[in-house]
Amino acid sequence: MTTGDVLPAQYAEALGPRRLDLLTSMGQALSGVQALSLALQQATAELDGLGGMAYRCDPASRRLCLVTASGFTRRAVDAWAVIGEDDHLAPVRAVREGGFVWGPDDSVAPGIEGVAAVPMFGDHGPVGALSVVTARDSEPVAAQKSFLVAAAEWAARYLNDDTALTTDAGGDAALATMHAMGDAFLAVDGSWQITYANEEAGRLFGADTLLLGRALWDVPAACAPGLEAQCRRASAENKTVEFGLRRSGDSRHRRVRAVPLADGGLAVAFSDRTGLRHQETDRTGGGRTDAALTGRMSELTMTLSEAVTSKDVVRAVAEHVLPSFGADGLVVEALEGGRVRVVDAVGYDEEFLRHLDRMPLGANSAATDVLRTRTPRFVESPAEFVRAYPDIKHLADLSPKKAWAFLPLIASGHLIGCFVLSFSQEHSFSEEERILITALSGLVAQALERARLYDVEHSRAQGLQRGLLPRSLPSLPTVSAAARYLPAGRGDEVGGDWYDLIALSSGRVAMVIGDVMGHGITEAATMGRLRTAVRTLADLDMDPDELLSHLNDLVADLGYDYYATCLYAVFDPVTRLCSFSTAGHPPPLVVHPDGTVHFHELTVNPPLGAAEPPFDTYELRLPEESLLVFCTDGLVESASRDIDQGLAELRHTVTAAVTETSCFSPDRSTYDTDHLDRLCGMVVSAMLPDIEQTADDAALLVVHTRGTSAEDVASIRLPEDARAAGEAREYVRRQLARWDLDDLLMTTELVVSELVGNVVRHAKGPILLRLLRSGSLVSEVYDGSLTSPRIRRAGADDEGGRGLQLVAAVSQRWGTRFLGDGKCIWAEQDLPPVQDA
Repeated sequence: MTTGDVLPAQYAEALGPRRLDLLTSMGQALSGVQALSLALQQATAELDGLGGMAYRCDPASRRLCLVTASGFTRRAVDAWAVIGEDDHLAPVRAVREGGFVWGPDDSVAPGIEGVAAVPMFGDHGPVGALSVVTARDSEPVAAQKSFLVAAAEWAARYLNDDTALTTDAGGDAALATMHAMGDAFLAVDGSWQITYANEEAGRLFGADTLLLGRALWDVPAACAPGLEAQCRRASAENKTVEFGLRRSGDSRHRRVRAVPLADGGLAVAFSDRTGLRHQETDRTGGGRTDAALTGRMSELTMTLSEAVTSKDVVRAVAEHVLPSFGADGLVVEALEGGRVRVVDAVGYDEEFLRHLDRMPLGANSAATDVLRTRTPRFVESPAEFVRAYPDIKHLADLSPKKAWAFLPLIASGHLIGCFVLSFSQEHSFSEEERILITALSGLVAQALERARLYDVEHSRAQGLQRGLLPRSLPSLPTVSAAARYLPAGRGDEVGGDWYDLIALSSGRVAMVIGDVMGHGITEAATMGRLRTAVRTLADLDMDPDELLSHLNDLVADLGYDYYATCLYAVFDPVTRLCSFSTAGHPPPLVVHPDGTVHFHELTVNPPLGAAEPPFDTYELRLPEESLLVFCTDGLVESASRDIDQGLAELRHTVTAAVTETSCFSPDRSTYDTDHLDRLCGMVVSAMLPDIEQTADDAALLVVHTRGTSAEDVASIRLPEDARAAGEAREYVRRQLARWDLDDLLMTTELVVSELVGNVVRHAKGPILLRLLRSGSLVSEVYDGSLTSPRIRRAGADDEGGRGLQLVAAVSQRWGTRFLGDGKCIWAEQDLPPVQDA
């Protein structure tokens, strides 16, 4: 409804009785001025007015003197502060005529169209007047008139009390009484909806038109840790509760007084005690106690503000709360899916906590009771516990505790869980302890809500990251590998470290490790994109420098603020050459079979996204049975250790770990993979002894390389004419007979014949045939052309064009690898199963 609308009669009839009930129930808790302010506020709301004024008749001068006003500044009502008996203003006319008066009037302020006024009667006639000004020129409906008369009748009792109000000796209006209620004052009904708000409450929490009818917990400006729990406690225990309060972002200290009302509602007053707080506590003899309690609150608040995870919250409470109260038990539970889940606990064993975990909200227990009622519960002995909850007597028998404080955790108006403080001995809770513990539960609730949001998002991000990393490293004939990925122990986001091991053609293996700079889900997703891109480019058999050039373009296309480091290496088991290129990443450590660790100082190119290709390519000839150790900067670099110091420490750590684990397994079985896994664990433990305190994620990849035996490699140069295919087939027959692979003879002859024939017809020499026996049989044909062969669709009448189709049909996989002076076309076939002797 907007200002100026006519209030429907049925609307007034519906709200009028509720407003009268409020006046009746609150009368006992109010002084004279407070009662008049309440009547005036309710009358203004009932008539949909702009504001109103309450007057008292001065018997000596027979003038009306303003007692209090609502909705106007002092300057605006100066002209109405004192009204002579002969004036024609509505309040005077109401007193003179002895009944309801309505009349248009714009003398108070612009925009006022009408004033409704009624007299307030005492034992011997009128003693004052109650008036409401509106922005419309239509007379109030009957229900509104009736309420105004009833409100005036109720308020007159307070105006008739000589001790309630005063005026100055000159008979002038005591305008200072307009500010008599300097404290913010709210009233709520049994459903916690605000039914009254004075001017100060409107200033603090929002205009009364925005407050009325709303639940107290739905007013953001009124929310503060402990407010809801303390108000519910006052209502549940039907007694006045006073407590300190500080709103978020507000430096003012306020004392809150919650008074239960006869109708089941609550009157709540907020007193600003910022300047008087210490003096008041000293006068009441509670200075030391209040200062100590405030100190505890301040310490806990600071610690909770730094808590990141739910377990951080529990640790903070255990450290700062338990010693302060002499408590030795703590349980924090979260409400999830209609069940109460134990987040963490102190002072209880796992067996007992299993009885509490996942308890349905409908169960009859102390925790579920406070969750359903949102009301704190203090239990001072096991006997009291059993009387209140006889169905779970067994829990009291099993529990090592003898007294408990059960408090609901409410944040932003939402119930999120339960907070239990417990004692090994029976404990009588003082009023001060009850107030402080209840306030503490509000702080814990806010911290836990933030922490749970972090836990959920962090878990999702880590799940995404784990899903983007390889679940397991492949088992390959020429390499064994183990790896570790460690998310940061501190901080609120995941990182973008990754590693991979990729099988290439001809038994070659690609090893990659990288790190997307920054932290967060975006960086984790970018890591996944880069890993996918690397695998796609590696499948094209690109050289390391060319692959990083393509990857650099991809990162640059993501935006100017995306960067990543990466090292891509290829190990050829035939030549035992490891060629690699790096973008912002340190080269690998090389561990020789004698256990010595070597680190090659190389010029490192800038990171991807900032580099200018071409990238440098380096080659290392590895001794047989060597180790390669790759890592990201999170393993070697920290706030207390630069990367050079970290790499030097890594060398010493790897040297010691290799000696202890005996990684070099001479039988080349999977047994050495277990050694590598142990090696990774030892290196990580030594380099990051306190993983929970690390600020960056880290990745470690250890690869054990093995060369291909000369007995498993055979090659022959072929003539560059039609004889080549025949000689190739003859060579295949002799070599497969030596390797006892007769089962692959026919298919290998077909593959080699087609590949060699294709070179003779479409490419140029020199032509080289090479056969490799490893985990599979690889047939390679080298030529001097850079033309890429491709499968084409042959027509039904075509006599040729089906060679590569046949190669693809009988091979496990095939492809082309380009070299500096030509290319290699290769095809792989699975080896036949070994027959038992």
